[in-house]
Amino acid sequence: MSAPVFVVDHDQVSAVAAGGTVRLAGDEGRHASVVQRLTVGEEVELVDGQGTRARCVIMAVGKGWLDCRVDELVQEPPEPIRVTLVQALAKSDRSEFAIQAATELGVMAVVPWQAQRSIVQWRGDRAAKSHEKWQQAVLAASKQARRAWHPQVQPLVTTTSLTESIVQACQAQDTVLVLHESATTGLSETVAPAGDPGEERRVWLVVGPEGGISDDELHRFTQAGAKAVRLGPHVLRTSTAGPAAIAALQMLWGGWK
Repeated sequence: MSAPVFVVDHDQVSAVAAGGTVRLAGDEGRHASVVQRLTVGEEVELVDGQGTRARCVIMAVGKGWLDCRVDELVQEPPEPIRVTLVQALAKSDRSEFAIQAATELGVMAVVPWQAQRSIVQWRGDRAAKSHEKWQQAVLAASKQARRAWHPQVQPLVTTTSLTESIVQACQAQDTVLVLHESATTGLSETVAPAGDPGEERRVWLVVGPEGGISDDELHRFTQAGAKAVRLGPHVLRTSTAGPAAIAALQMLWGGWK
């Protein structure tokens, strides 16, 4: 069985060397000591969300904390396929399901989008609470996937501000793909074939809400430099389109070799 993974601050692991000790406290420490009831001698992994992974052995346990001896410290490189998922707000938990699955599949950034047809609205106090809920969903999925790099949830964007971001992304040579049922070109026909192993690829995936991306939005995005693509003959839900596209890109570009 794999060692459980816990999240620590970057400062805690950046200053320690193999043989040193890191204290796991706070919510993570309570979960490890009280909920999971880990004991002295068991192995754990500590990650900082910025690529650092410390493989440790528990040396002492208290109420709400663990002292862990670092046996190995590894700095993992960022994933070469750097996907930014622009996920439109959707009702129920569909958006959260999308970003959780996307995180497990390797997404590097998540952008919540207040689309024209989004039924859900992030306003006032709800905006901050909803954003934090998304960040916690991404964190939980990162731990589930045992990732050393954790995606960040960017600030909420509108259609206007997203259009401006697409212009900037295209100027930076990023690929921006809008998943749309009316597109005549498939994903595999649009993206460049796999290059050298480890070659960095930066791509944005734009996914609409339940009612779809409006004609006005599609026009704005394509005028800004994005490309409209379809995944296949079937229309996917807002909760599955993004993860399906990420999985396809991982296969096309060799991210899962």
